[in-house]
Amino acid sequence: MSTTTTPRKPARVLPPLMTLTDTAAERLRQLYAKGQEGMKLRIGVKTKGCSGMSYDMSWVEAPAPTDEIVTDKGLTVLVDRKASLFLIGTVMDYEAKDLTSGFTFTNPNEKGRCGCGESFHV
Repeated sequence: MSTTTTPRKPARVLPPLMTLTDTAAERLRQLYAKGQEGMKLRIGVKTKGCSGMSYDMSWVEAPAPTDEIVTDKGLTVLVDRKASLFLIGTVMDYEAKDLTSGFTFTNPNEKGRCGCGESFHV
């Protein structure tokens, strides 16, 4: 008895969960070296704002069992596993403007943002 096999399509390469720009990496290095030494940045999403979701960042001492560990440019960032589907392919940047500064996210999964930019939906 002979069997035939159907050739399988090659697996699709998924984008990285998250990447850092050079500017974000440099700012994280500064934060890790100063007041947040020994801590890790955890990124997640929360239900908040008029569009439904907002990015949530917190400092933690160690990864939770459910955290995804992202290493980019020699730095480690933790991603809450519940947020990972919303963040696939996201680029984290750091912007310093005249009146504000902070981390920003370019997320290819976003379908829209609220007027003030505080929240997004997918």
